[in-house]
Amino acid sequence: EVQLVESGGGLVQPGGSLRLSCAASGFSFSNYDMSWVRQAPGKGLEWVSGINSGGGSTSLPDSVRGRFAISRDNAENTLYLQMDSLKPEDTAVYYCAKSDCSGYGCLGSWGQGTQVTVSS
Repeated sequence: EVQLVESGGGLVQPGGSLRLSCAASGFSFSNYDMSWVRQAPGKGLEWVSGINSGGGSTSLPDSVRGRFAISRDNAENTLYLQMDSLKPEDTAVYYCAKSDCSGYGCLGSWGQGTQVTVSS
């Protein structure tokens, strides 16, 4: 059974940093592309980063590029999201997700999410 468990969320002031983690189990983590997706209050899902199976290629949208960085440790079956220069509009529930195909367009398994709140 695929399990994805996020952690590391919390309350942070604008301009601060957080590092999210996603512990993966139940599948061969190193064989799959992975993503982070967020959902702000009252809004739809927004994809915020993706990383290929080997960790050598990443992709981020303009909204977070230069502030967020995705990485992975395949030996530890863990996905990370480093978030710097956080803004109030980054407030959301953050989910890690496993791709069921090459790339980031077919996210088939999701974690339960971790809340990130950016507020003074």
